[in-house]
Amino acid sequence: MRALPLGARVYVLCAVLAGGLCAAPVVRPGQDVPWATVALLATVHAVGSRARARWPEWCSPVLLAGAFLLPPAAAALVALPGALLTRADRPPVWPRRAWRAARLSLAVWAASCAFSALRGPRALEALEALGDLGGGVRDPGGPGFPYALVTAVAAALVLGLTATVLEGGVLVTAERRSPRAAWSGRLPGALAPYLVHGPAGLTMAVLWRSPYGPAAALLVLLPMYVCACGFVLYHRESAAHQATIRALVQAVDIKDRYTRGHSERVGRASTMIARELGMSGDRLEALRIAGILHDVGKLGVPTRLLRKNGPLTPDERRVIELHPEYGDEMVRGIGFLGEARAAILHHHERLDGSGYPYGLAGAQIPEFARVVAVADAFDAMTSTRTYSRARPVPTAVEELKRCAGTQFDPRMVRALARALDRHGWHAAVTADAPEERGNVPADSSPRPPEPSRPREPSGPRGASRSPEPSRSPEPSRSREPSWPRGASRVPETSRSTEPSAPLVRAAATGPLDGPGRSPAPDGPRPGGRS
Repeated sequence: MRALPLGARVYVLCAVLAGGLCAAPVVRPGQDVPWATVALLATVHAVGSRARARWPEWCSPVLLAGAFLLPPAAAALVALPGALLTRADRPPVWPRRAWRAARLSLAVWAASCAFSALRGPRALEALEALGDLGGGVRDPGGPGFPYALVTAVAAALVLGLTATVLEGGVLVTAERRSPRAAWSGRLPGALAPYLVHGPAGLTMAVLWRSPYGPAAALLVLLPMYVCACGFVLYHRESAAHQATIRALVQAVDIKDRYTRGHSERVGRASTMIARELGMSGDRLEALRIAGILHDVGKLGVPTRLLRKNGPLTPDERRVIELHPEYGDEMVRGIGFLGEARAAILHHHERLDGSGYPYGLAGAQIPEFARVVAVADAFDAMTSTRTYSRARPVPTAVEELKRCAGTQFDPRMVRALARALDRHGWHAAVTADAPEERGNVPADSSPRPPEPSRPREPSGPRGASRSPEPSRSPEPSRSREPSWPRGASRVPETSRSTEPSAPLVRAAATGPLDGPGRSPAPDGPRPGGRS
């Protein structure tokens, strides 16, 4: 107990005492307790908890059957052996076991009290006496099958609610979590299984008192065990998926440390946009993964190009532009990605059709790719790096709106703006070392020396830098600082002389990690150069 904070120790001790008080009436003289039923149910629950220690809730119907068949004080004892014998994940072992036993005992006691208060025992007796399950005549003095089912589900929800509330309390006191994180986000998912456990527990109780006896009642646990096995396999597969994603992201971060954390933030921004668009469930998760893995193709780009400190040749630019296709090939065999693959392949397409790798335009660009393009550009503009300070969120949003319709989907930009108004944004510093430079250096096309343009603003971070052959070369370019790692530069000779070209080129035309800007601190440059 010494390893636990004082508040947690007090909380656990109070729970244990409360559990003991709830079970105390069984030792009073004159109490008619069916000890054989208590012992058999407790044994079954203990064996089931040990058999599936990673998801002991699969045998909750046993606890509910005890709540339906036994008085509240006796029902509280059913959970004790299983809770005390189940393995603890980490120390302190016995305080954790005592806490688990107290929590389950209180939850079962509450469920039994709720079942009794709703006249559940009378409904159960009516089912036993007059055979509602077999289509017999309903007992006029009993509420019958539909009511019995309602009371069973209500009692099951009370059990789940009590256990979840108590668990949230220990998370607050022992792990210092906020009450909102401890309770509000856990209740819906925690209560859902009990909608199934309630009818299963009622079936066990009815069969337990039937002529077939407890042996028939235990058969109800067979499909529950099969479901538990499927549940565990699903979570193992989900954990394997997450491990695969983490490994890929870590590999990108190791190769391109300059933009570390960028992938996770793009995934977060993509999720914010998706929620505003009404996405949920599997699509929302797939889009989050798409944002996280959008730059996985960097693994196929030679490291010397990502860290090069000089101008890129046209051939080197073409290699950089292959990173979306590299990424698509890398994840081709990962079936659970689904629509995320389309975002990895097309997040550098532009709405006006001038992006890469395939020059898709408008609605031809997959929806996931249009979302990730906006998230990619936004994070690059709002992240602090060694070559530039982070732009304020309102400035980045205005830049995205300015480029909406040509580079970005206006609907995605509006969704991001709404999400930011509601939830805000906190970008972490991603620069690791000031001396590291590279990841697509400065444009090889000449431009005036730095002193000649003191009022010229720098472009949005992450925007692609297009060569503009129509501008005459100037030897003074030797003073131009190299481009940061993570911003790609795309040759756009057909548009490089247009002064109205969009500044942001992140999602469609160039940067590997969204709009970037040169180390010059003087704001955006005209003509699409950043």
